[in-house]
Amino acid sequence: MKRTVTVIGGANVDIGGRSAAALALRDSNPGFVSQRYGGVGRNIAHDLCLLGERVRFITALGGDLYGAGLREHCRALGMDLAHALILPDERSSSYLYVTDENGDMLVGISDMEITRRLSPAALAGALDAINASDAVVVDANLEEETLAWLAERCAVPLYADPVSTAKAPRLRPLLGKLRALKPNALEAAALTGEAEPEAALDALVRCGAERVFLSLGSRGMLAAEGETRLAFPCEPMPIVNTTGAGDAALAALVWMDLRGRSLADCARAALHAGAVTSACEEANQPDLAKQMESFV
Repeated sequence: MKRTVTVIGGANVDIGGRSAAALALRDSNPGFVSQRYGGVGRNIAHDLCLLGERVRFITALGGDLYGAGLREHCRALGMDLAHALILPDERSSSYLYVTDENGDMLVGISDMEITRRLSPAALAGALDAINASDAVVVDANLEEETLAWLAERCAVPLYADPVSTAKAPRLRPLLGKLRALKPNALEAAALTGEAEPEAALDALVRCGAERVFLSLGSRGMLAAEGETRLAFPCEPMPIVNTTGAGDAALAALVWMDLRGRSLADCARAALHAGAVTSACEEANQPDLAKQMESFV
């Protein structure tokens, strides 16, 4: 049975340039330029669509070509954008980055100012729809005020992605309201002040998060619920592109949790979704549903 998940967060156009040879600064370099749709919230919403859920995506989009492309792309996937903010006079969120010939990033510029428009006042009219969902997912691209407002008013299970070490602390006011949280080790440290992942895991549970799934990258994942602590190894899988792997992991654990599955089942599904996403070129694994069939 399909569930309805409301995802509230960022949607970007990612523009990347990769030099064909050693990069010459302050000069034009032959290479490759790509454009993809991204953003943590959008990636999670995309993966939940691939997993067969009904998805309501609440984001902020400008009236430019990027915004038009994002709207068309999200609707083609089946997302409900009825409560998204369309702001004709503003720039859509974008991320510009340059890598060297090996694909290692040298510099990036993030323009996500429009996401600040997802304020409590802007979301108030969507609250009934939000609470009619089976679950709500937020990302820490939202302002702390907005996150706290949602946590106080959300009447259904609430899941969160910390996004980055800089933005993770925005989730502190939500910890006691969360059904589940999926940080990596650096984000967990930023949230708790605990450098050791095990200590950070314990701290997050003490702060009230019902379930915590702490990604350790190539070392796998730690999971916690109440007094239970579990550790899982990383799945061996060729890595092509890690962008979007964490977003797929969160989408998978939400998908499993809504079906009443155990902490261990959710963690294994999250690890597998992250691994198969890392093994493809895109930030979203097109065959995610097929790849996850064994977990149904």
